[in-house]
Amino acid sequence: MANSGSLKSTLAVSLNNYLDAGAIVAGASGLTLWQNYLGLSEVHLGWLNFISANCLGAAIGAIIGGFLADKYGRKFIFTYNLLVYMLGVLLIMCSTNFPLLLAGFLCTGISVGVGVPASWTYISESSEINNRGRNICISQMSWGIGPMCILLLGMFFAPGGYLFGWVESLAYAIGGEDLTIDAVNVFSSRVVFFSLFVVAFIAWNLQRGLQESAEFTAQKETSKRAGLIDNIKVLFQNKIAVQTVIFLATIYLTWNLVASVMGFFQPHIYESAGGMSNKDANMLSCISWVVVVVTTFLISYFVDKVAHRIFYVFGLLCALSAWFIIVGIGVNNLVWLWVFTILWGINNGCSVQVFYALWGSELFPAKFRAGAQGLMFFIVRGLSAVWGLVFTYIYGENGEGFTVAAYCMIALLLISLIVGVIGAPNTRGKALDQITKERYGNNY
Repeated sequence: MANSGSLKSTLAVSLNNYLDAGAIVAGASGLTLWQNYLGLSEVHLGWLNFISANCLGAAIGAIIGGFLADKYGRKFIFTYNLLVYMLGVLLIMCSTNFPLLLAGFLCTGISVGVGVPASWTYISESSEINNRGRNICISQMSWGIGPMCILLLGMFFAPGGYLFGWVESLAYAIGGEDLTIDAVNVFSSRVVFFSLFVVAFIAWNLQRGLQESAEFTAQKETSKRAGLIDNIKVLFQNKIAVQTVIFLATIYLTWNLVASVMGFFQPHIYESAGGMSNKDANMLSCISWVVVVVTTFLISYFVDKVAHRIFYVFGLLCALSAWFIIVGIGVNNLVWLWVFTILWGINNGCSVQVFYALWGSELFPAKFRAGAQGLMFFIVRGLSAVWGLVFTYIYGENGEGFTVAAYCMIALLLISLIVGVIGAPNTRGKALDQITKERYGNNY
């Protein structure tokens, strides 16, 4: 069992994962409403996705935030970063034109990126030896709960939803009785983003009260204060660190290229290739996130007791089975679509991201631990942004390229599986300083 201090800090910091995934899903679920309200083109929507928390905005934030966390501390990030997130959400909530909406998406995206490396690093550094994996799993659960809650809120507040009458009343009270239908409808997206503002405010108050990581404090006291450029140089001058970056970036990138597409296009795939209605597609997507949360909860009890490689392989075999079923049987069979959804949810619950977050915070010294994670997150989210554009061309307007796209997914997942099995480290049950000494000697 984790002690109360470790669990409390883990829960507080894990809210960043809720805000990360929540921002992505809230943006995706409201795109059509903003498009109708502001008269946006597909190019405009492409820019919103490109600079959002799903892609470039988070990539830029991660590489900045990682090295800032190594220079000024993890608590420094927690004290100020969510203020930027809240500003971005406020800009979106108050948007009446495209530049304002774009600025809001960019602010939230950068904030998400800044917070990720500091969060995973802090959770690992504040955990007990036998609960590090469990605490990372708790953080992963938050990543699943975010989309699940946002999808439910979106369904309730969307036009035609159970609570849309309340949204209409709010819209007319704020904007007046002469609002257009599109102006009223977009208020449902504004309300969903307001829920993220509330969670961000709660998280900010919890996180700014946390103590600084003891490991960062000890490292700071025993080494000279290096600049950002110095830490980057140290990272790239160490052969073991560079090899570790390549290994982790490879397994995370190949898995995330598939996961990022599913996160943004899953309902669209169900509709265009599977022939489902919008309501049923959203419901099945929501169920997938429920499976994610349940699976991660179950895994959290065993991840510190069983070899990590076993869970890593299990998660990817579920992912590969899901895509092989779709390729072999097709996506027009409702029963097999359910099987696909459940298998993909299990994969996300026992995902590469869990072990990337765990190993990424274990395999680097405290001196550049967050910076290395920020660099890798920059690479992964940046390339995911490019892949999202490429995928749309492969997939086609109406899903005619779905089979080719599915084979691409299988190839990427196989790479993640093979590289992960070969390079999976044996860090279970070891203290962070022990892992550092085994890998880098006593110089760090």
